[in-house]
Formats: sequence, structure tokens, C-alpha cells
Amino acid sequence: MSASEPNAPGSNARGPIAPESGGRHTELILVRHGVTAWNRERRFQGQIDIGLDDEGRAQAVLTGRRLAVWHIDAIYASDLSRARQTAEPIAAERGLAVRIEPRLRERHYGSFEGRTHEELERLQTEAWRRWRRREPDFALPGGGESLRVFHARVAAALGDLARVHPGQTVVAVTHGGVLDIAYRIATGMALEAPRGHDLLNASLNRVRWDGCGFSLLAWADIAHLATSREPAHDDVEARPRRDPLESPVPRDTGATR
Repeated sequence: MSASEPNAPGSNARGPIAPESGGRHTELILVRHGVTAWNRERRFQGQIDIGLDDEGRAQAVLTGRRLAVWHIDAIYASDLSRARQTAEPIAAERGLAVRIEPRLRERHYGSFEGRTHEELERLQTEAWRRWRRREPDFALPGGGESLRVFHARVAAALGDLARVHPGQTVVAVTHGGVLDIAYRIATGMALEAPRGHDLLNASLNRVRWDGCGFSLLAWADIAHLATSREPAHDDVEARPRRDPLESPVPRDTGATR
């Protein structure tokens, strides 16, 4: 951790600071799990319990080191292994327990799970097209969730975390689909609107609850992965990943440039 990092010991640098508890506002630091072998293959994981690969575990350690000097009151994680394995080094740095919240799970992708994007485009063409169109009420075949049902689950989970921890800062380690819903909740972006925001492995994404709703503070912060062996992945919608410095959404600029 360099002296220019927010709240680094001995630093007098001005600029954005790490989240601190205060007032009745609750701050959620949403962390996408580290990379997995299936992320690299662009294979839908959904609720299949896939663990981190070696690079994903290294990303989790780097994330824990980044957050070690931030004020954090509680740490939650999805019950899937890749989220729990990412949360554990964060919790160890802070001396906190990881609290499991199953509603932070990835979207249930039904028969898409275990398939690559290319396989689905070839084998389930119509369902693939409807998924790509982001039809809010289209339930994915094989028992999958619709976007609207998924949105309701995530909104309830995030709202409950905020209400249980008034005035506190909470880390929630979760999944790319959950991050997408959180971004839309915080910005008012429609469910069917095409995605323009990044959903990066091991990224920090900050939203604030003011008692009435969420607002966006910073997004897709991966400064702590500067020493990682490879760039962060964004594969949820098979979209090319931009240079993070070109993104129009706010970032914690005290550490990303």
C-alpha cells in the first residue's frame, strides 16, 4: 500500500478518502469475486459453485490488502465458493467474520449455466437473443430467473444490508450480475438498457444509502490489481472491456490513476 493510498498510515495526501462511518448514511463496498477458470472461458457460472483459480486467489489477497486500512464494520459474501474465497482474505485483514447472505448469489441462468457464450448462440439461439435484448420478464429456460425477479432479490438484499447497518460501512462480496443490478438501482438505469458500465473481477464498487435510496459513489476501481499478472475480466455480457480510464462512470480517483 503506497502512501498515496486513501487513509494510508503517515499520508497527508488530499483527495478522496476511504469510506468512514458517520451519520445515518450506509456505504456498501460491493466487490466482485476474483477470476475463475470459467471466467476465462466465457462460460456461464450462474449458481454453479465454481471456485477461484490461482490468479483469482491472488486478486483476493490484493483486495484484502487494499481494504486493510479502510474503515469497515461488517463483511458479507454470497454463499458460492468464489465469493467466499474472495471475502476471506478481506475479513482476515480486518479481523472480522464473513457473514453469508445467499441473496447475494449470481443470477440463476438455468440451462445457460455451464455453457459458453458461443455454444449458447449456436445451440439456444432464440433464448440467447432474448437474453441479449435484456427482456425484463423473460425467465431463462431451465428454471432460470428473469431480470425482474433477479432485480427484486438483489434490491431486497442490498436494502436489508443498509437498514441493518445504519451509519456503517459494509463490504459485500458478490457477482457480476448482482453488480449490474446494483449499478442500475443506484443510477436509475432501466433494466432493459444496454450496459455501458464495467463489471470487473475483484473490483471495488461503492454505493451509498441515505435512508430513501442508493446513489453511486465510485465504480470499477481496480487500482489494487496493478501488480496482478493479467487485466481484470469483464465477461458477463460478452462485451469488449474498455481501458478503465476511459469509463464515464466515477471512480475512486485517489487510487486509480
